[in-house]
Amino acid sequence: MFSTTILKPFGVLIEAKNDLENLHKINLKKLKNLLYKNHLLILRGFQNFESSEKFSQYCALWGEIALWPFGKVLELKEHKNPKDHIFDNSYVPLHWDGMYRPQVPELQIFHCALAPEEKTGGETTFSNTVKVLEKSQKKEYKLWSQVTGVYQRKMDFYHSKTVAPIITKHPTKNFPVIRYCEPPKTGDQSFINHPDLDFTGIERNQIESFQSNLHKALYHPENFYAHKWQTGDLVISNNHTLLHGRKAFSKGSARYLRRVHIIGDTSKTNPHLVSHQ
Repeated sequence: MFSTTILKPFGVLIEAKNDLENLHKINLKKLKNLLYKNHLLILRGFQNFESSEKFSQYCALWGEIALWPFGKVLELKEHKNPKDHIFDNSYVPLHWDGMYRPQVPELQIFHCALAPEEKTGGETTFSNTVKVLEKSQKKEYKLWSQVTGVYQRKMDFYHSKTVAPIITKHPTKNFPVIRYCEPPKTGDQSFINHPDLDFTGIERNQIESFQSNLHKALYHPENFYAHKWQTGDLVISNNHTLLHGRKAFSKGSARYLRRVHIIGDTSKTNPHLVSHQ
């Protein structure tokens, strides 16, 4: 048995009555309908995955898994000498996954193998860009629609350039979404492997105001959710409608997440990718 709770400002929490409940007992079609309606799905308290392989086997039920050089599952835990911020304990600015890859996944599935200790940070953050645009004023919507982001990033898995309008259409639905890679905090020298960012379509002296204005909207409590992890949590997010990031966490934390990308039924081709190595 399990309970279903609609979260604020968005998302659905499905919670098992005991940890012997198996996720396979929940109708997948119903889960998908809940996800597409609410953008974010949190499954808590169910029988835990004993390995990354068991986790990826469940993920395959949701659709085609995107393959990376490291395989199907990205192991997200702090490295001793990280070469990139995703393996550090720093915050991660809001972005969409697959922006630097030939394929943009429709879904992200996160599994919390081990939660961070209490009050040590490490929440995964989500901003609902559909809600942001629905609540935006005409003046700011017009400003955002003029801007195009130019992003370049080099790491072990790729060296790519992406050019994307801030406001674009959902790949298969007739409504707008935001595609934005948030700049890291100005002057933060601790942020490892800083991406190269630029924004065109407006005057240079407007860029700071644009970023501030969009930041305020993305992080507004009506549009923003920070997920506090518990061991065993499964979080499924709509990568086409949400942006996501991470709050910083204490160095040496036990925080250990697994992540899988699901290509889904949408176009497999990244429309914004300019170059990829």
